[in-house]
Amino acid sequence: MSVLHRSRNTSKPPEPAAAAPVSATPPSAVDELSEPVPPRVPRTRISSVWLGICAAVVGLVVLIIFMLQNTGSVEVNFLWMEGSLPLALALFIAGVGTTIVATTIGAARMTQLRRLVRARKN
Repeated sequence: MSVLHRSRNTSKPPEPAAAAPVSATPPSAVDELSEPVPPRVPRTRISSVWLGICAAVVGLVVLIIFMLQNTGSVEVNFLWMEGSLPLALALFIAGVGTTIVATTIGAARMTQLRRLVRARKN
């Protein structure tokens, strides 16, 4: 019997094993299950949101640590603008800019595909 499905029953004394017949083949795993396995709990939107919030909090903590460790000032030149700002802030601005560009391209592609699907339905 599997360790995971073994139940403790202290009311009966153990029976002697001398009278048990000897079998040539071991019992299969299906025979060992004494009760059916309960179904898994379905995934919900709230559980997905909770997972997303946890991931966002971990990401923000890592970002804060990164920004606190990279406070050295750097020179930044962009087109006609010049200035100096902390390295972490410069990298953060570059990351946000990249995210905006990637999101815009993705939204344009999704809009294009939706229009194509609507045109094929009609």
